[in-house]
Amino acid sequence: MSTAPFAAVPALVLGGVALALTAWGWPAEKLGLGTSRLAFRVLGGLALAVVLLLPAAARLSAIPILAPALAVAAVAVSVGEEIAFRGALFAALEEAGGGPPAVIGSTALWTAAHALSHPPAFLVTVAAAGLLLGLWRLACRDLVAPIIGHVIADLAL
Repeated sequence: MSTAPFAAVPALVLGGVALALTAWGWPAEKLGLGTSRLAFRVLGGLALAVVLLLPAAARLSAIPILAPALAVAAVAVSVGEEIAFRGALFAALEEAGGGPPAVIGSTALWTAAHALSHPPAFLVTVAAAGLLLGLWRLACRDLVAPIIGHVIADLAL
């Protein structure tokens, strides 16, 4: 068994932390990380996870199980991506131009970032997921649900 995937775990965790640090200095409320309506946010995250997992449900025969170290890395990267793209970037774009540019801009940049690690054919799915999470962020003023949905989807895919 190769240890190469596990060599990447520390780099992935550090990358997730670095992404999360992009939100340094932003108030939690601006990032959508307030604590009000927490039950709604958690339930919304579970609902988003179900929608994000629909494409995978079509191929039930391939259910991956991540090794614990890779699961930790997946969680760190998922949380970091959400805080960076739909937290800090979204807040900055919304402040500069309003909600629609924030959704479109954060989705476009998130999709472009995934072009480095995903095959081109998968980028449409990445963009659709980013759009769904961005629209939730705008409509509900919430980042907790996108974080939960993204983490569950990454752990399951």
